[in-house]
Amino acid sequence: MSAHVSFATMLAAVTPRPNAREPGGWIRASVPKRAPQSGSTTIRSAKARAPNLRSRALAEDAPESNIVPSPSDAPELARGPLKPTETLKLAVFSTSSYMRHTQAPVIEEALGADNVRWLDVGLTPQTAPLAAGCNATCLFVNDRADAETIDALADLGVRFIAMRCAGFDRVDLDACARRGVAVTRVPAYSPYAIAEHAIAMMLALNRQLMKGHARVVQGNYSLSGLVGFDMHGKTVGIVGTGKIGRCTAKILLGMGCEVLAYDVFQSKEAIDMGVKYVDTVEELLPRCQIVSLHCPLTDDTHHLMNDAAFELMRRGSMLVNTSRGGLVDTAALARALDAQKIACVAMDVYEHEAGLFFEDKSEETDATPGSSLSPDWDLSLGSLASRPNVLVTSHQAFLTAEALGNIATTTVENLREFAGGGGAGEGGAYVNEVIGH
Repeated sequence: MSAHVSFATMLAAVTPRPNAREPGGWIRASVPKRAPQSGSTTIRSAKARAPNLRSRALAEDAPESNIVPSPSDAPELARGPLKPTETLKLAVFSTSSYMRHTQAPVIEEALGADNVRWLDVGLTPQTAPLAAGCNATCLFVNDRADAETIDALADLGVRFIAMRCAGFDRVDLDACARRGVAVTRVPAYSPYAIAEHAIAMMLALNRQLMKGHARVVQGNYSLSGLVGFDMHGKTVGIVGTGKIGRCTAKILLGMGCEVLAYDVFQSKEAIDMGVKYVDTVEELLPRCQIVSLHCPLTDDTHHLMNDAAFELMRRGSMLVNTSRGGLVDTAALARALDAQKIACVAMDVYEHEAGLFFEDKSEETDATPGSSLSPDWDLSLGSLASRPNVLVTSHQAFLTAEALGNIATTTVENLREFAGGGGAGEGGAYVNEVIGH
């Protein structure tokens, strides 16, 4: 385990002196805690955000492409892939201990251990200087890559961002285009991992496993209040029938459920396995006992589940979200639960999870003796998680050995394209390009 190094010391110690790194390239940096959120979050009106999504595809593998087009007003990029005389130097942000045995060996074997710097802090404008001496960075889903951070990275000579996840909604693509920073992602790694996690959450809520287990630990073996329902014969709605949505549907069909789905691009594979499509989300919601979200976060899907959507849901139904936190309006969700409009919710993602998920907040407190809450304690999430009819996991649906290995392999392939002088895709594009050089 590497020794703890202060943030100030790290800023002074980062390369070009390779020996300044901790053994194995793993660096533990201490950074200031995030400031408390001030003011209330602006919530769009239900009328303005009614869930009418006829015009956009929800599946991540819709027929159009996995490649997201660069902004049309992007200027001519001055920087590009590495030249034959250059060596790839990579800074990996938001590292966790589970990566040591699953992803680190793959990346270090491909790029050389001396060329990889492992950082256990998330990327922010304040931590960007830790990438000094590197020409590429590897980021995770909640790393902050806004315009300020992109400018800081580009000023250090970074010109390639390899996202080791499918989502890139926290990356400012306009800033990347302006500064000549290319971005790639991992469009698919293990749809089974996330689908199986969604099913596990459904069953845990339905059969009240958390409550039952807590009772047994306390010596209470009664069954009152633990009644669930058969999944067999129930109608489940899938919003977004990409690979994950289809995997989820296949499991549900095997359990004897009727599966309804909504997506602009209807999947022949889904239809062949027995999925029935509806024309709108509004049509799907009132017909289902369970609704499971499997779509990306876009301007069109932001707060897809708002007051208007919850009003359409069948009373006593269940909502499952293993996709993106921003799909659900948290305040509207709390109101729907309070009114018992929906019975329960399972969420592996949360719209304000950045700075919370993947961190241990249990040890933090404020300066008042006897107090047990940190200044940035998230009251909305804490309130939801404390309810007996809410199941929250901290963005762990992807966390299987197989998925981690696939993520590392695809990330290495993306980095090799950058190091090899250009993309291997059509027209010299990177195969998993979000925005190119």
